[in-house]
Amino acid sequence: MTVDDDELMIRLQGGDDSAFEELLERYQGPLQGFFFRNTRDAQLSEDLTQETLLKVYNQAWDYLPSGRFRGWMYRIARNLLIDDVRKRSHDALVKALKRSPNSEDDGMQRLAAEVLSPAERASAREFVDLVDRLLGEIPEEQRQVFLLHHYVGLSLPEVAEIMEIPLATSKSRLRLAREKLTVKLRAHGVQAPGAAG
Repeated sequence: MTVDDDELMIRLQGGDDSAFEELLERYQGPLQGFFFRNTRDAQLSEDLTQETLLKVYNQAWDYLPSGRFRGWMYRIARNLLIDDVRKRSHDALVKALKRSPNSEDDGMQRLAAEVLSPAERASAREFVDLVDRLLGEIPEEQRQVFLLHHYVGLSLPEVAEIMEIPLATSKSRLRLAREKLTVKLRAHGVQAPGAAG
């Protein structure tokens, strides 16, 4: 049985560092994926992930167990991302198109290897790369809503809370991101399955 995040935070607040190790195992990969899809830089993503997790550890006492740990942690992550973008006045680092394997992609590649032919796997990888690249062309606020909802798996109310926006705004930004991504995919000759829904 999996221990929930709140239980781990309560243990961490009580001085149990093994609880932090469990949180680290659980969220390091997803955080790196979130940062990479926003920055396109593997090293920066790793640094921001470590900084986020360090803040989670150092601010554990600020967390009130209420079933909203992921939202609390991704708010920390988003704020660090915004601070970093502000520090870097140039876009070159943010727009770099480096590819880095992460645990989330590794799992998907293993699954694809079992189900898809080599040609289908290559095509799926190209599609993922194209989507990642095109997401970089969508306005930041819309991209972040899209990533938090689709890649991190947060509900729209959680996304709205993290981004400190009304729920209606998060729904609107998600819709706009999907529409723009669909248009961009069509311009590349790709019909996006379910992208407009």
